[in-house]
Amino acid sequence: MRIRIVDAFSERPFAGNPAGVVLLDSDTFPNDTWLQQVAAEVNLSETAFAHPLPQGGDADWALRWLTPAAEVDMCGHATLATAHVLHTTGTATGTVRFRTRSGVLITTTDGSGSITMDFPTAPLIPVEVPGPVAEALGAEIRSAHDTGPNVGDLLVELADEKTVRALSPDFRALARRGGRGVIATAPAEDPAAGYDFVSRGFFPYVGIDEDPVTGSAHTALAPFWSARLGRDALVGLQGGARTGFVRTELRGDRTLLTGSAVTVIDGELLATG
Repeated sequence: MRIRIVDAFSERPFAGNPAGVVLLDSDTFPNDTWLQQVAAEVNLSETAFAHPLPQGGDADWALRWLTPAAEVDMCGHATLATAHVLHTTGTATGTVRFRTRSGVLITTTDGSGSITMDFPTAPLIPVEVPGPVAEALGAEIRSAHDTGPNVGDLLVELADEKTVRALSPDFRALARRGGRGVIATAPAEDPAAGYDFVSRGFFPYVGIDEDPVTGSAHTALAPFWSARLGRDALVGLQGGARTGFVRTELRGDRTLLTGSAVTVIDGELLATG
């Protein structure tokens, strides 16, 4: 079967966040052990597996996401990558509905190739600033929020963009926190640069020290920064050495995430179980 590596949230190769994409011909998923072994072999932050569903239902494809170490409940960049593969191969056009652990997620592709994903907005639950997380990040935390069960991250606000960019966390200490991960964010130093806020995402508990561009985290970043900046439509820049842009639009209990993608590798998966 075919396996592709797609750089999501980027208009050029070798930027954004790479995801593996495997489109299955069957009407069910292979066994969980095989899925996890493939994800570990690909060794990217997520590998997406999708198979078609019967016509007439609430979704067109079933979709699952696995890190090298675990299955996750929500993943934005691998959903974007899967929609990109479906459209660029002519397998689907226009709107695609995915049945996932987080409900039915809808993606729409426009004429320019940009893909918009309709995701549930994450709740923002204020929590006490956890001292061990501040110590592991090596930075003062201004505020902290739990992002609910779908996302499962701790969202922490730092002083400024320079502080976020300079982070060099103690990943072992962060892994001891549990949960999915920690998102560190701050306002853009210069909004004229084309983005409104910055973030970095650390997920050592699920086998990923740093994820370059985390689409699902923007379902929490969008309401967080929309409330502070007074606008529903924003642009986020995420990443350390490797970065990408996510356009967000807050629509109440739904958040629209828009980005582009590029297929970098198209190959054949020989170990089919």
